[in-house]
Amino acid sequence: MSIRIIDSNIARQLPWKNGKGVTLELAIAPTDAGLDDFDWRISSARVESAGPFSHYPGIDRSLGLLSGAGLRLNLPEQISLELDSHTPVVAFPGELDVQAE
Repeated sequence: MSIRIIDSNIARQLPWKNGKGVTLELAIAPTDAGLDDFDWRISSARVESAGPFSHYPGIDRSLGLLSGAGLRLNLPEQISLELDSHTPVVAFPGELDVQAE
């Protein structure tokens, strides 16, 4: 397996599916996949305000905190996940209705 450094300055910038922000796509497989047919994807995004997360049916999502105070993710059935320096990674199914604060 080879290792490749990915320069975020040249990463593909894509609008979020919900239109509320922009993602830097660092890697995707297969390489010609779009947002509705990828096998896996690594991206980075700045969350500037509260709002809904985009849906990715059939995709298990994992979020890691790179910087900032963190996020609260409100999931269905009154479940909340805290993403902060004490819990730097959270996971949830991509088809859920998730609201970020």
